Amino acid sequence: MNTEINSFQASPAVHKKRVLFVITQSEFGGAQQFLFQLLKHISPDAHEIHVATGSDGNGVFLKGLNFLGIPPLIVSSLKRDINPISDILAVREIRKLIDAFKPDTLFLLSSKAGFIGAMASQWSRSRPNVIYRIGGWTFNDPWPAWKKALWRTLEKISARWKDIIIVNNAHDLAQAEEFGIKPRKDVVLIYNGLDPYKIDFLPRDEARAQLGLPQSKKIVGTIANFYPTKGLEYLIEAFYLLNTKYLVPDTMLCIIGDGAERLTLEKLIKDKGLTDKVLLAGQRQSAVEYLNAFDLFVLSSVKEGFPWAVLEAMVAKLPVIATRVGAIPEIIEDGINGYVVEPRDSNQIAERIKTLFDNSSRAREMGIQAHQRILFDFNINIMITRIEELL
Repeated sequence: MNTEINSFQASPAVHKKRVLFVITQSEFGGAQQFLFQLLKHISPDAHEIHVATGSDGNGVFLKGLNFLGIPPLIVSSLKRDINPISDILAVREIRKLIDAFKPDTLFLLSSKAGFIGAMASQWSRSRPNVIYRIGGWTFNDPWPAWKKALWRTLEKISARWKDIIIVNNAHDLAQAEEFGIKPRKDVVLIYNGLDPYKIDFLPRDEARAQLGLPQSKKIVGTIANFYPTKGLEYLIEAFYLLNTKYLVPDTMLCIIGDGAERLTLEKLIKDKGLTDKVLLAGQRQSAVEYLNAFDLFVLSSVKEGFPWAVLEAMVAKLPVIATRVGAIPEIIEDGINGYVVEPRDSNQIAERIKTLFDNSSRAREMGIQAHQRILFDFNINIMITRIEELL
């Protein structure tokens, strides 16, 4: 760890609740977005906060923590992939953090940190209250059957070491019961939430200019890390169909993000003859600012929990097309504030894109309805209040 354990001192304000957050990676994915939103809004007068993160990732989340004035702790042996040696070392590192900081609550985010951190708490001297927040069960990832079964077993075993498990959609809540994932106290459903008045979008022309997009074309857009779970190959295939089967002219696809699948996606784009029509715009420090560059937003994932990118697109009043995964059916009323399509169905995505491009008034009305849904149902204050109650 690159922060000395001896630097931990109990706060002189004894009324503060000490919370140690542990998260697996340093890139800015869904779990990091949740934690960043929580730390921005949680009461500093009531909580003393420390955040530990694994060494994997591009470090963008660490910049966010520094922006909030929270120096991150790096658990060098905490990795995303299973490795017996580094995993044992990670348990030891996190146990030392727990014993040094003596948190009232150990708050674990993402699957790997959830297992390693819960095990470390069992071997610590202080035995804090353990809360585990999962953004989507990892056994729903597009993995081989043996790996899915392994993660179901790990979640079931480690649930006994946790007091509360937080899920963010009804599907994951039902799966916890189905597979016997039972913590010591309860499994709690808490939806993600945003403050729609605290998001600054760039003007349309400026956003397009910065991304290198033409001002005159219709832009299909998304924001995603380049992981297999994001199903970006199905979005690219849908855009190919939009151009070859549905013959929708003057369109481009823009994908903001990056990751391990970049070379695979670049090859697919080239093979489909879409090099001049698909822009892989790379990572942006504040990708949400660019949403006004798009005419509509597509989430093509094959697995999700409660995707932040969809909420942000709805705040931007964009019509949204999203796959029926995770919380999507709880967020989007099909045909009212967006369209819900089946995962891996490129043709259905292409059909819905054409429908929206052919009917601008329907697209505009869907965007307005989406924005209203955020205001009334997925507000940040509801999320923060429920989390603070658990702390």
